[in-house]
Amino acid sequence: MKTRNVIKFFVAVVVSQLAGAVGALFTVSSVSTWYTELTKPAFTPPGWIFGPVWTMLYLLMGVAAFLVWKEGWSRNGVRLALGLFLLQLALNALWSVIFFGRNFVGWAFIEIILLWLAILSTALSFRRISRTAFWLMLPYLLWVSFAGYLNISIWLLN
Repeated sequence: MKTRNVIKFFVAVVVSQLAGAVGALFTVSSVSTWYTELTKPAFTPPGWIFGPVWTMLYLLMGVAAFLVWKEGWSRNGVRLALGLFLLQLALNALWSVIFFGRNFVGWAFIEIILLWLAILSTALSFRRISRTAFWLMLPYLLWVSFAGYLNISIWLLN
């Protein structure tokens, strides 16, 4: 792999993981207090599963972004695809701020709908450039679909 591509790979993965780190800052403080007091549906996964799942999803996102970025800025659609990618990363971090940081479960559900649409748009824009990048985004879309269902369930139960 060319040195330039190694740097792009590293940047794409680190930027993705940093979005997760921002979300984790807001999550960690609430998980041991406010979140424990909420009524949650029976299908809520155990707390230990979220860290490994999100770490893997951020890695997959980073690799997907790299596959698009390595095609070069001059290729049609790359700039739009990476812009959508950054938008969905920002929305991803924002969800944690709204849900865990501010404890606004209802607003978080509305925001997760926007996040889901941004992920879908990103995945579809990636598909035009790299089929592999598209497939790497699908586990994330599925997990956020589940997270949305969990979010609305918690909202309705509380």
